[in-house]
Amino acid sequence: MTSTMTPSPALAAGPRAGRRSVTAAMCACVLVAQSLVAAMNLAIPKIAASGLHPSASQLLWIVDSYVLVFAGLLIPAGALGDRFGRKGVLLTGLGVFAAGALLSALAPALPVLLAGRALSGAGAALLVPATMSVLLHTTPPDRRAGAVAAWSAALGIGGMAGNAGGALILQYLPWQGLFWAYVLLGPVLLVWVASAAPRVPRQTAVLDLPGSALLVLGAGALLFGIIEGPGLGWTSAAVTGAFALALVLFAVFVRHGLRAAHPVLDPRLFRLPRLRAGALGIAVTFFGMFALFYVNAQFLQYVKGYSPLQTGWAIVPLAFGMMAMTRYGLRWAQRAGEAPAVGAGLVLIAAGLLLLSTADAGTPYPRYLVFLLMLSAGAGLAMPILSQAIVASVPPRRAGMGSGLQGAARELGAALGIAVVGTVLSVRFTAGTGDGTAAAAAFADAAALGYRIAAGVVLVLGTVVVTGLIRRTRP
Repeated sequence: MTSTMTPSPALAAGPRAGRRSVTAAMCACVLVAQSLVAAMNLAIPKIAASGLHPSASQLLWIVDSYVLVFAGLLIPAGALGDRFGRKGVLLTGLGVFAAGALLSALAPALPVLLAGRALSGAGAALLVPATMSVLLHTTPPDRRAGAVAAWSAALGIGGMAGNAGGALILQYLPWQGLFWAYVLLGPVLLVWVASAAPRVPRQTAVLDLPGSALLVLGAGALLFGIIEGPGLGWTSAAVTGAFALALVLFAVFVRHGLRAAHPVLDPRLFRLPRLRAGALGIAVTFFGMFALFYVNAQFLQYVKGYSPLQTGWAIVPLAFGMMAMTRYGLRWAQRAGEAPAVGAGLVLIAAGLLLLSTADAGTPYPRYLVFLLMLSAGAGLAMPILSQAIVASVPPRRAGMGSGLQGAARELGAALGIAVVGTVLSVRFTAGTGDGTAAAAAFADAAALGYRIAAGVVLVLGTVVVTGLIRRTRP
């Protein structure tokens, strides 16, 4: 069996420019897939005022339907790449992603929009794990840490790119224009990947369809309970039943994984403290980041009175803070250890969220920017180290499962961050009540509570992450 971690001979021995082209193409793919999550947050005010007339919970589903399918299919998509070839699965994913964007752009009603969002999420799930596998295959061992750091940074920067690009589009076009932009990006990336990326040797992989279905259904039931709780009532049969169903499905998923010969995700991998801490840490990091993205876009428009263009570009400096901290974080981890570096990053994320909870209509942008930069610095510090912890813990022959695992953790964290703060907003704020000043103050109050809850989650789970990184990994 050929290891997926063996560099392509042609690229390993060839010009450095060839490897750089592959790295750039893989990073561009994950950046575009991740950017669609953040870009949708800017479109919420326009979609809310459109002829679709979505409720507060339906707005959350418009954002989270993409993320839920994305997260739930990432691990089985990694197995598909192992079995049928990473490059082919990557190209298929780009095609499906663009097709979903096209369906969303043409959607005449809310169910069609949700279907398009889910289809794009399936395409993103196919392409993201394949990009990591191709990247590891083409990168020499001594340069893999840097390549993983660049790939991780592209994921984080994708949120900022979605804000900036989406802002430019939504300033001048209706919400459908956002999806048309992704329809055009899909073929461009497809041609680039087809010409730059080499074919990666296939692995022997068995598809675990029951395990994949249990994972998607369990995550869907959990999100249903969180999102629909305010509208249906937290003690209603539908909501309590959804939470109970989620627990049952996840329990059956674990039992299935322990008994199956080739599970989509072997629960025994989580006996490794470093892998367990890395997966939880990535989920917590993206929980905090996407709690920010969901609230920030609406806060700046509703409370500060920014246009979509001003809103999108107001968050662009986060990309620079994240990029600046990425390399520094890896060097710090080599000197001081993974646990102190990740702990500092998660504390910065929580501190940024808490400081953002103090913002209101009178907060000057420079001060608001300092709060944002603190959060982005924390994410840039923690993410590459956590990604490397997972990649280094998974056996080389299961590289697809490793990249799928960290992707699933990332997207589930993002989906939960959006769902939790969105639920807080729907409980504490009702649009259209009172005059403009009163409504802005009410939204700022609701956003502050959402940020504080998110910060508390990051701090509590961050303690668990740091404890896991301190422990030695079993052989």
